[in-house]
Amino acid sequence: MQVWPGEAYPLGATYDGAGTNFAVFSEAADRVELCLLHDDGSETAVELRESDAFVRHAYLPGVMPGQRYGFRVHGPYAPERGLRCNSAKLLLDPYARAIAGSVRWGEEVYGYHFDAPDRRNDLDSAPHTMTSVVVNPYFDWGDDRPPRTEYHHTVIYEAHVKGLTMRHPGLPEELRGTYAGLAHPAVIEHLTELGVTALELMPVHQFVNDHRLVDMGLNNYWGYNTIGFFAPHNAYASWGDRGQQVLEFKSAVKALHEAGIEVILDVVYNHTAEGNHLGPTLSFKGIDNPSYYRLTEDPRYYMDTTGTGNSLLMRSPHVLQMIMDSLRYWVTEMHVDGFRFDLAATLARQFHEVDRLSSFFDLVQQDPVVSQVKLIAEPWDVGEGGYQVGNFPPLWTEWNGKYRDTVRDLWRGEPRALAEFASRLTGSSDLYQDDGRRPLASINFVTCHDGFTLHDLVSYNDKRNDANGEDNRDGESHNRSWNSGAEGDTDDPDVLRLRARQMRNFIATLMLSQGVPMISHGDEVARTQRGNNNAYCQDNELAWLDWPPEREKHGGGTGGDGGDDARPRMLAFTRAMVGLRKSHPVFRRRRFFHGRPVEGTHDDLSDIAWFTPEGTEMTQRDWDRAHASALTVFLNGNAISEPGQRGERITDDSFLLMFNASPGPLEFVVPVGHGRQWQVVVDTAREDGVPPGAGPKVRAGARLTLTDRSLTVLQRPV
Repeated sequence: MQVWPGEAYPLGATYDGAGTNFAVFSEAADRVELCLLHDDGSETAVELRESDAFVRHAYLPGVMPGQRYGFRVHGPYAPERGLRCNSAKLLLDPYARAIAGSVRWGEEVYGYHFDAPDRRNDLDSAPHTMTSVVVNPYFDWGDDRPPRTEYHHTVIYEAHVKGLTMRHPGLPEELRGTYAGLAHPAVIEHLTELGVTALELMPVHQFVNDHRLVDMGLNNYWGYNTIGFFAPHNAYASWGDRGQQVLEFKSAVKALHEAGIEVILDVVYNHTAEGNHLGPTLSFKGIDNPSYYRLTEDPRYYMDTTGTGNSLLMRSPHVLQMIMDSLRYWVTEMHVDGFRFDLAATLARQFHEVDRLSSFFDLVQQDPVVSQVKLIAEPWDVGEGGYQVGNFPPLWTEWNGKYRDTVRDLWRGEPRALAEFASRLTGSSDLYQDDGRRPLASINFVTCHDGFTLHDLVSYNDKRNDANGEDNRDGESHNRSWNSGAEGDTDDPDVLRLRARQMRNFIATLMLSQGVPMISHGDEVARTQRGNNNAYCQDNELAWLDWPPEREKHGGGTGGDGGDDARPRMLAFTRAMVGLRKSHPVFRRRRFFHGRPVEGTHDDLSDIAWFTPEGTEMTQRDWDRAHASALTVFLNGNAISEPGQRGERITDDSFLLMFNASPGPLEFVVPVGHGRQWQVVVDTAREDGVPPGAGPKVRAGARLTLTDRSLTVLQRPV
């Protein structure tokens, strides 16, 4: 075999049409072998003799896409110094563009013996571990263009590749649970009819099924256990895992873009699947442990602010380079449109405390590629001071956990929720205005993958996680949920009607709030996980979306809110609320409300006003009342301060939002002086929620009785 010197950059395996360049960084290694793996189980080892700035490299003519490979790193195994090199372990390339196979758990993939953790384990891991794959980078993107949907037009749909597609009745069996399933017209039709503009995919970076879960007969379903930051997860590919997963993922992105849907990836750059000092040796740990991981004062152990056993070393230039290279790769080569960063506070921990000016954020800010896509932070981790909602830099948007908690509290009847609810409804200026950000920095959500589904939020007071095998100790115990009068399954028609109404309340509130709404997949059809609020290991029908049959989906049922047509009615209502939001810029303002008339709009009315149910303007005393749970909000469509794309003035209809979160019916007075005649366009007390344009007309001063725990929207044409 010919071995040429090759180049130190780019890192990873780079195919150029005639051969492949291999490059890997390791400061800890004495020497590194590239191992080409053959289907008969044999391997060909090539020592990487060339080294530039600790990057070992070589070019191999004739090595083609589909070739499996790995590295064996020779060097010190001295855990007391943080070094864990072991040439018996075949290691994944940190820059692998595709990964084949899966881990077959056993002592072979660990660097120590189970019965003697201090003794080095020299069992060969090659037959038991995953392998890196050389890929062909060429793909016909045709005229693919990123949709570049602006935040104020964005509706995010958080989904799991397998969970969304596994039970879809319109998909061929072989495409269920795959990237190709995402691209199927039946799935895309559902998303476009719903009004979704961005699909936020739960982790699709190559991840590992934990040893502990596999021993329990479970799987890491969610995928927050990354081992390959450049490789699409191979189990979601229907075509194969020798690079086909890359082509299939690209094809899915291309199809979604053609439908005008952006693709946002949920990425996990805060830790890897190698766990703590007792975890396996799969890649980084054996290549250069102290360069990749945060170690404690005793370097045998790992700093852990993620709850997973380790944290990547965010002050290491090689870790930062890998993360930025990965982000750029997914934008430029895979054409994704943005990222949601899991436990993003960890990325800001250069030393111990969270630092919003850390190197990572500096790099993102100046990067000409990454800085131009959607950047969404999950603004917390499990370390000290890890809850950082509102504290990320100006380029970033954030999952607004305070929005979730406050909206839940309001509709379940918690005292003293009204004032904070007003702040969350109007874009959380208390969190984002001081640092120059706008309402669109707030990613609003009521539910997500982590926690109860929307159906379960209104059906359970307590989690039901026994299927996870941890005696119901896992998952959040304080869910701010309310079961509507009966725990879990019930045939009580009154409870079922209330639950359906509460789900409509949450969806309507989400779509009427300033900021960017995010729907958790399946909430639009009342998906349930039977009370399990931590389905991370439930790769089965408990967590997969149970799609309504076509007959039911299109309204073929016969019952009321608790009958066969509850799910299609929920779907129709969600579509209507997304449509209402899309049609009216007053619900998706780019600037915060002023609370006064807007200069230059020729309107004496304030851009927003707050009223008691009696129709009088709210006073501080009204806000401070402990058990206040109802109010009316006036949104002035004639007082939108921001201009349109071409500098034109934006005008819209005006709206009155009437919230009755109290346990009994309340009479609301339509405020006088803000419009003579209004039309009811939403009423969550009705089973159909009154789609826009279908409700009765009412005049200023009229009295409307709102059912307990319901929301009514009145519209006045411009």
